[in-house]
Amino acid sequence: MTSRIPTGQQAYFGGGAQTFPHPLSEIEQRVLWLSSAIVHHANRVRPNPSGLKVGGHQASSASMVSIMTSLWFRHLRPQDRVSVKPHASPVLHGINYLLGELDEEWLTTLRAFGGLQSYPSRSKDPDPVDYSTGSVGIGATATIWGALARRYAVPSAEDTFHDQTHEPRGRQYALVGDAELDEGAIWEAVLDPQVAELGELVWIVDLNRQSLDRVVPNIAAGRLQGMFAAAGWQVITLKYGRTLEQLFTRPGGTELRARLDTMPNPEYQRLLRCSASELRPRLPGTTTDAVAIAGLLASLDDDSLIEAVRNLGGHDLTALDGAFAAIDDGRPTVIFAYTVKGRGLPTAGHPQNHSALLTDQQMLALAEQVGVDPGQSWTRFAPDSAAGRLCAERGTQLRRRNPPPAAPPALPTDIGRTPMGVATTQAALGRTLLDLTRAAPEAAARVVTVSPDVSSSTNLGGWVNKVGVWSASERTDWFADDAETILHWHEKPAGQHIELGIAETNLVGLLGELGATWSRWGEPLLPIGVLYDPFVERALEPWSFGIYAGGQSILVGTPSGVTLAPEGGAHQSITTPSIGIEQPGCTTYEPGFAIDTEWTLLAALARLGRPGGESAYLRLSTRPVDQSLARVPTDPAARERRRRQVVAGAYTLRRTASAATASVTIAAVGAMLTEALAAADRLEQTGVPTDVVCVTSPDLLFRALQARNGQDGADAAGSWILDAVLPASRATPLVTVLDGHPHTLAFLATVNQVPHRGLGVTGFGQSGTLDDVYRYHGIDADSIIRAALDLTR
Repeated sequence: MTSRIPTGQQAYFGGGAQTFPHPLSEIEQRVLWLSSAIVHHANRVRPNPSGLKVGGHQASSASMVSIMTSLWFRHLRPQDRVSVKPHASPVLHGINYLLGELDEEWLTTLRAFGGLQSYPSRSKDPDPVDYSTGSVGIGATATIWGALARRYAVPSAEDTFHDQTHEPRGRQYALVGDAELDEGAIWEAVLDPQVAELGELVWIVDLNRQSLDRVVPNIAAGRLQGMFAAAGWQVITLKYGRTLEQLFTRPGGTELRARLDTMPNPEYQRLLRCSASELRPRLPGTTTDAVAIAGLLASLDDDSLIEAVRNLGGHDLTALDGAFAAIDDGRPTVIFAYTVKGRGLPTAGHPQNHSALLTDQQMLALAEQVGVDPGQSWTRFAPDSAAGRLCAERGTQLRRRNPPPAAPPALPTDIGRTPMGVATTQAALGRTLLDLTRAAPEAAARVVTVSPDVSSSTNLGGWVNKVGVWSASERTDWFADDAETILHWHEKPAGQHIELGIAETNLVGLLGELGATWSRWGEPLLPIGVLYDPFVERALEPWSFGIYAGGQSILVGTPSGVTLAPEGGAHQSITTPSIGIEQPGCTTYEPGFAIDTEWTLLAALARLGRPGGESAYLRLSTRPVDQSLARVPTDPAARERRRRQVVAGAYTLRRTASAATASVTIAAVGAMLTEALAAADRLEQTGVPTDVVCVTSPDLLFRALQARNGQDGADAAGSWILDAVLPASRATPLVTVLDGHPHTLAFLATVNQVPHRGLGVTGFGQSGTLDDVYRYHGIDADSIIRAALDLTR
């Protein structure tokens, strides 16, 4: 005679058996339905004239239903934040709908124009989304940087509300797909020494043992758990549910546990697709334990056997309760929750279920399974039902008191210094930050700099000495009394510089979260990240994603270009100038002189920490330049005119006496101004009058050209700069030159439709002197002169 193991509401709390709240299980089933129906409607109900698959991930959502139901309807607090794995966005929308945070009209708009996004988006989704996700690894690590940013922006936040403005600190949850742990950026972040101190971090790994294309072949959970433990994390494993745990206590149970523990992932996944008659001979295996296991299975009826194989901890609401209760808030926690991809759906466990869509017939069967009228897909629970009351209660509890964002402090547009002698634009960055502490202390107090272990080599030493290094607690500076120590590393909670390890993706991840504190916590910051310019490309994707997610910050790439001659090709950037043009939500500057650096930095800072704000990218150089070449006007009105042109994208540095006499124009960027001016002097001596335009932002000039040409979305107000520096009345053949790829400035020839030669860097660099390297790439004064003569003779 077979016995049936209960699979209903019986559960265990604290060692004693009691009935699990039925409304939670009912909500769990409704969330499964909503997440599946949202994807189904997008693909099979909503009109689709193109016939192209809309997409969505019903199976990936299903594996997260129990975890997210438990979290939102039992454990989440308003001060907590959650990063939801990208493919579970329908689950998030379904939960927000039940909590009253999303109107019904949105449920039919998944992946439609202006509708619910493919993946959770802070800036584009209509319902509460704490973190934008969609790029592998970034959503998980964002919680780390969000925790650091929270501590930095609101250092006094404790476990209770301390005033009417800020919430308590709360936990930072990340719901992570197990395949996402293949991303190297995850481990770069986990291993940063500061992370082990962030007890508010809780990562829940959806361990469904499947990736997009296949079942993961090896049993990697133990290795992953060891890696987290070695980094100082608490590791909690939810492998089996209470049904299996009960079975393990019976004769043959120890053998069954050993069999499941050692079974390869693909074999286990195959069992999920088996009927009971197939399971009975396959599950026991072929070892000497097979007889004991078969005897245990014989005591189960078919339905109980099928349920037992699927009974994993990530789908057991009681086991999830226990895991959340066991979290140690004194250190980061990772919960490995074993799940079945597609749990509750006919596609459960299939190796190709990642993007599989249920048929109409399968959706009807699912509706019957979860107790939903398929003709009323979006009906909420009755308000007077137990489930309805729980939804309403949790909706009220989780509703946040979002503080209104404080207005960013006022920033000067011009500190008033006129740099003299020889200086670099890189050094001007540190000089401007120090000047800001005196000229605008309230604004300077909001500045936070971030660096991946290159503070001293990027000229931030003076700033770091002035403001100190941020740390959650005061630390002893053991070199404070060493007279030979130039850079003082005073770590304290009031420090305004954050130092990370050598990992550029960590830097831009933190930069994005620091740049979002104005909208998350109502505390605007002015974050500046500094890294070597060649490594901007390494950091590009997470930096771009941070901008997409609403982070407003300044990224400084320095040293840049082949101007860092002795370093050779390894440290010489080529394509970064055009990246600045192409990156949405960002203004790019490459100033030529120290005063240009000050003005563009102040302009960039003034755009941060506000609705409608914008990030910036500054490409700076280590080339010493004679600052008298800038010819900064002494008249206040003329100086202001120059400043406005600098921040708008360009200014005329040298102009011949009259339009009729000009033969050629040289437009140069950044470090190439010295060569451009030397070439202009020599051209003048050979009878070729030459205008020189200093381009401070190819990005803004390109936008100005788009506006002039009537490009949709372009701001016509910025097109004036083209008339100021490249007026049609002075149209001449044009030579453009920059320490970067020449196509960056090629568009300038179309302003007045003139002949053009573009000089720049198109190959990997060489080590050598500055003259050697410039000559090698054809951006030296001789090359500029030859290009000008080719155009004018």
